[in-house]
Amino acid sequence: MAVSTSSAARLCRLAGRTVTSLTARHRRGVSLPESICYISTSTGSNLQFKLDERTAHSSLDLFKKDTGVIYRMLGLDPSHVQDNPERFRDWAVVFGDEKISSGRHYWEVTVKKSQQFRVGVAEALMSREDCVGTNSSSWVFGYAQRKWFAMTSNKMVPVTLVGKPDRVGILVDYEAGLVGLVDTEKPRIIHSIRVQFKTPICPAFGLWDGDMLTHSGLEEPEGLK
Repeated sequence: MAVSTSSAARLCRLAGRTVTSLTARHRRGVSLPESICYISTSTGSNLQFKLDERTAHSSLDLFKKDTGVIYRMLGLDPSHVQDNPERFRDWAVVFGDEKISSGRHYWEVTVKKSQQFRVGVAEALMSREDCVGTNSSSWVFGYAQRKWFAMTSNKMVPVTLVGKPDRVGILVDYEAGLVGLVDTEKPRIIHSIRVQFKTPICPAFGLWDGDMLTHSGLEEPEGLK
């Protein structure tokens, strides 16, 4: 059963909004351009991407050639971060620098050093005032309070997963409308979100403690459906 909208919103407020997001500067509305320039559009099966610093909230630092992200509680003073409409202002979110408009794609994320995060995909033009999972433009799997959940449109569905793996996979099939959370050891799809994609999407990440490391350019494991 899905968690109520009010409960989901409360958890997102507690888990997602950073200390620096409460300033008047951060509440300022930002309009995205009609077209965001990403490095390329991937249509093959071996999607390869880095994290896009232009989208990263000021509490997030990228490392390991922009494939990893670490959370800083206080972060940078927003006035010291380059001002652009692609950057998330209120939430600790960062996008991958590739957008997907077709095909089947797979990547993995090392999550062993975080206890509070979200991984999945979002529309490339998603509002930078929202958090991934809180609107109809993003589809993510999250971990918080020692529990997994699938989240979109501010509704959370519990995901049955024993323990917390060091690394998880994300499988996306654009035409089939599938976003799957993958057990990398089996491998198998643990839980899937069904959606009808209408615009290009990007790998999307939210992080509120520790760090994460992305692994792209991978072959899809055999046996996933």
